[in-house]
Amino acid sequence: MKLEGEYIFDGPRDEVWAIVRDPEILAKALPGAQKLEKIDETHYAGQMFIRIGPVSGVFDGKLAVTDEVPPESYTLSVDGRGAPGFGNGVGHVALLEQEDGRTLMKYDGELQVGGRIASVGQRLIDTASRSMISQGLESLNSALKARLQGAETGIEVEYVPPSEAQFAAAVAKDVAREMMPEAQTLAMALLVAAVAFVLGFLMGRQTGRG
Repeated sequence: MKLEGEYIFDGPRDEVWAIVRDPEILAKALPGAQKLEKIDETHYAGQMFIRIGPVSGVFDGKLAVTDEVPPESYTLSVDGRGAPGFGNGVGHVALLEQEDGRTLMKYDGELQVGGRIASVGQRLIDTASRSMISQGLESLNSALKARLQGAETGIEVEYVPPSEAQFAAAVAKDVAREMMPEAQTLAMALLVAAVAFVLGFLMGRQTGRG
């Protein structure tokens, strides 16, 4: 499975680099992460709870960072295993400075999954994976903004990450939107149009009476 995308961080590249290479912040900000321990400068071990459809469980993972060019880019290798199955992949991350002072992250990689988690189907895995990445980046951006605000004011700003329930609800919403059959989507659009028409008609009648 190929994963690629981009995201805009609301801060300068040096600060974004510091955030994405800080295991303490990553463990706190990434939804589902239960721990992330630094083994050495480029290797980490951690645990993450993942739920995709009806399959869920804790994965024990190993992460390796290679090809570092601070603060521009790095390659990340992941190998996770647990009762729900396994997942491993390699991805490349690039951070690009923007004229407005923000930072564009571009990422691409390949992910392979197996075991029970693969039984939910490729489309569901793709959608859930993209949603989890999106939610994780949003959370990291919130942590970044809290750090920048604290540095500017001299007062530490506490960053409160989303709860697992909030994270799961957001992923479920994305999955439901993506997996909704086209016919159902069309029916929903027609229903919304019909309701809008009725409301407009009734409001018009009331205006006419006035």
